[in-house]
Amino acid sequence: MTSESDPKNLIRESYRIEGITASECRSIFVDWALSVSGDPQDHLARLVEQYRGPYPDHPMTLVIKEGLASPSETGRRGGRAARVGHDTRSLN
Repeated sequence: MTSESDPKNLIRESYRIEGITASECRSIFVDWALSVSGDPQDHLARLVEQYRGPYPDHPMTLVIKEGLASPSETGRRGGRAARVGHDTRSLN
């Protein structure tokens, strides 16, 4: 049975794989993220509600929870100024 939050049943099937690792769950998660439409955060919230009760310690539950966590702000990470240095002198 497919759902809007798991259109290819990737998440559901991951819970059926005995001995699945966190690394394998992350790989499945990336495939899932590429296949879901709409806001992934909404879908993740539904999935964690669906699976955390029956599978609180499953690696996929942990991966889904990580996906729900807000990313840490790292600030600007690239661009020309980061590579060659920032020149604050006027170009006039």
